[in-house]
Amino acid sequence: MVTGQRGRPRSFDREAALDKAMHAFWERGYEATSIADLTASLGIGAPSLYAAFGDKRKLFDEVVVVYGGRYGDFASVALAEEPTARAAVARILREAAEVYTDPAHPRGCMVLSAAINTTSDDVAQALRERRNANLEIFESRIRADMATGALPADADARALARYAGAVLQGMSQQSRDGASREELEAVAERALLAWPEAP
Repeated sequence: MVTGQRGRPRSFDREAALDKAMHAFWERGYEATSIADLTASLGIGAPSLYAAFGDKRKLFDEVVVVYGGRYGDFASVALAEEPTARAAVARILREAAEVYTDPAHPRGCMVLSAAINTTSDDVAQALRERRNANLEIFESRIRADMATGALPADADARALARYAGAVLQGMSQQSRDGASREELEAVAERALLAWPEAP
């Protein structure tokens, strides 16, 4: 007696599936992306999706990690490589203009757009914590520059970090509204004018 295979097929490509799920969440947001949307995007049935990833929330958590490693790490790389916080923020804003408008994927930042209109407190909190952790990294780098004299000792590190985060969030939304890379690069340059000069 021949029995049918259960769960995911042997040809199932987990990385390709995560990539397709990421694009679905990125385009529609967490709330508006249904299991039916995901199974259609991934080309698998609901049982295979549950067997591979557990549920929608667990799949989304995996997608956020993949997104961070593939598209969201430009900020941490810039902070590690640039000599000052200002140089790092300048690079981050310019690279955001490029990443947020790349036609190879949905526009903007997935961590920002996926949280829009979600009624899931858990998802909203997880994404909020991720964004706040980034602000803390910005603030730490700014404080390091204040300690070395690269920034004035009386600079408001927390406000500067939030300012950089607010500009990034605004650029993400502007890109989804159709702003071009060149327009966002101009925003980045204007934003840097508010950065305090070295003493």
